[in-house]
Amino acid sequence: METTTIQLSKETKEKICSFGIKGESYDTIIQRIYSFAVKEQLRQFLLSSENTISIEEARKELDKKWPKSK
Repeated sequence: METTTIQLSKETKEKICSFGIKGESYDTIIQRIYSFAVKEQLRQFLLSSENTISIEEARKELDKKWPKSK
């Protein structure tokens, strides 16, 4: 694996370190934080009520498009 150097403030470094356990590398800590963030983003997307309608509204639209035959 190729590595790189990034600059962080001491405050940011301490915050990242607070998520780790003894002997854990910063790379491992950041990968875990990233993985959690991706899962949280997906959870928020899936549970979002943005651009949704209620079941009652959906049924009304359904009845308009496909009226029941008598």
